[in-house]
Amino acid sequence: MTEAVIDVQGLTKTFGTRRVVDRLALRVGRGEIFGFLGPNGSGKTTSIRMLCGLLTPDEGEGRCLGYDIRTQSALIKREVGYMTQRFSFYEDLSIRENLEFVAEVYELRNARAAVDAALNDLGLADRQRQLAGQLSGGWKQRMALAACLLHRPQLLLLDEPTAGVDPQARREFWAEIHRLAADGMTVLVSTHYMDEAERCHRLAYVAYGTLLAQGSPAQLVRDCGLSTFTVDGENLHALQAELLRLPAAEQVVPFGTSLHVSGAEEDALERQLQPYFARSELRWTRDRPRLEDVFIHLMRGRS
Repeated sequence: MTEAVIDVQGLTKTFGTRRVVDRLALRVGRGEIFGFLGPNGSGKTTSIRMLCGLLTPDEGEGRCLGYDIRTQSALIKREVGYMTQRFSFYEDLSIRENLEFVAEVYELRNARAAVDAALNDLGLADRQRQLAGQLSGGWKQRMALAACLLHRPQLLLLDEPTAGVDPQARREFWAEIHRLAADGMTVLVSTHYMDEAERCHRLAYVAYGTLLAQGSPAQLVRDCGLSTFTVDGENLHALQAELLRLPAAEQVVPFGTSLHVSGAEEDALERQLQPYFARSELRWTRDRPRLEDVFIHLMRGRS
């Protein structure tokens, strides 16, 4: 891996009696797009806030951008762009006015030039006088990203950045993220969308405050140990109900006009599917697991 921008071990955070993050260890290289996957309440946001100095861990240690996360959090914040889940700008101000306000907060020396550059880089120049409250979800997202980049951060933290955004806007957003990473920026992103997870260089699955697995999308699929089949045919709803009763069929999921059948015990799954393989009205093919299959499989192991 290239130079580590994030390198932490044993990060733990408890609120009341609930341990939200439990001994998290993470290493993220420069220019990497690293994805956090996990259900609501899994500790993703809390982890991100500890990494960027907004929260102090109860236990654990590490460095972010070369700074100690415990004792140098103020220095980390100066070099991080953090995009939160909720749109947190003034809706009665224009795009330019919002960006100018953010530039003042960061005490940028040449604020006007920085705002002009952000407007041009994110395609906002033609809309700069439009009120933020009148923007669609995709344009609000673009404005929020522009604000995060005003001070030229080394690390970009994105917390569920595309929730409620249409597919075209999401695709354009990810094209911009990959451009930034190619220029050397490191990106840590939490998401629920599996198609977005596939756009990351590496991923971490988090549940109940614990890191379950990490690696590239291809590694996670290859190492999950799942055997998968796809079946096409008639009356798949009834077939799904039958297959779900097979002990070795962990997952039986509709995908369009097919069913996707997965299980961790290959021999047992094939043996139990044999009667269905012989049915002439069904067409079976061996398939590869999807990231969603891996995620559900890992969650079953924690339930």
